[in-house]
Amino acid sequence: MESVDIRRQYLQQAQTVVVKVGTNVLTDERGTLDRERVQSLADQLHRIRASGRRVALVSSGAIGAGIGRLKLDKRPAELPQLQACAAVGQTALMQLYQECFNPHGITTAQILLTASDFDNRARYLNARNTILTLLEWNCLPIINENDTVSVAEIRFGDNDHLAAMVTNLLQAPLLIILTSVDGLYSTDPRIDPDAQLLTVVPSIDRSVTDMAGTSKSSLGTGGMRSKLRAARLATAAGEAVIMANGATPGVLDKIYANEPIGTLFLPHGTDVPAWKRWLGYTARPTGRLRVDAGAQTAIVEKGRSLLPIGVVVVEGTFGKGELIAICDRDGNEFARGLTNYSSVDAERIKGLRTEQIVEQMGRLPYAELIHRDNLAIPG
Repeated sequence: MESVDIRRQYLQQAQTVVVKVGTNVLTDERGTLDRERVQSLADQLHRIRASGRRVALVSSGAIGAGIGRLKLDKRPAELPQLQACAAVGQTALMQLYQECFNPHGITTAQILLTASDFDNRARYLNARNTILTLLEWNCLPIINENDTVSVAEIRFGDNDHLAAMVTNLLQAPLLIILTSVDGLYSTDPRIDPDAQLLTVVPSIDRSVTDMAGTSKSSLGTGGMRSKLRAARLATAAGEAVIMANGATPGVLDKIYANEPIGTLFLPHGTDVPAWKRWLGYTARPTGRLRVDAGAQTAIVEKGRSLLPIGVVVVEGTFGKGELIAICDRDGNEFARGLTNYSSVDAERIKGLRTEQIVEQMGRLPYAELIHRDNLAIPG
């Protein structure tokens, strides 16, 4: 099948789409919000919605907007200053969005999330239900990290990862990442004049991630490697991703006109149920279990539970019911699951057979350390 036909197929099938827009797409060279750019984005999102599709927008720009409103010369380096910029900029960002959507009669809704909201199952479901209700009410959810309180996200994170998690949260078939580059190139186009833009990437493997440069935008936090990690998170759960240059005039219109713009990353995993999405792709593990080769084979190839006898090392401190990463002897993660035992008890029973566990603990609370029903193998 031709790449243009493949792209058309995913665009037509996706009735729910998540659009992520980066800071440099929304701001001018001084770092202030560019009303013309935001209005153009709003107009294009309106046309996507008018086609009957549901749209959720993941938008960066709060810190950049704060930098512009405070008339700072550059992005601050200190965390309190970044948080203050986000506090000032978030209101400016949302105000401008609503003003730009007003001509289309679209009501916007602000949703601020942190990584911990995705770790906690109840909060995760609450966020999902809220966003789905907003979509049912024909509102446009505008989602951003809660940068004013989220320490780790400002220092190390970015909205690319958040957009992928929102895509998994909504089980949206398509994620569109609008960034400051045209897509993924075969080599770094800044230093190689023969670099080729890849129109379709079937699977994001090591050879693909090696193509990513080390570029990072002046106001944003994510480079190409970050975007590829986010794309892999979404495609592994069965969703397609399109990465394109948000500065291209009418970029979303061109995407939906099926023009060969940007890079399409094809799903390389099966459609994952909502529970498994949270378990395998969203929540962050609080500890790690290293297992032997027999346990790994039983889990990956035979669909079995993890028994205590297969565990060789217990890492971290965790309680019963928490999410744990399951790794091979070398520490390479291959699965995740909810543990039936705390780290203290897991240490006591690791490597033991069932009858030995009874001797050790005086009872057998659970035969499985992690039951198969509470286990996921990320793609």
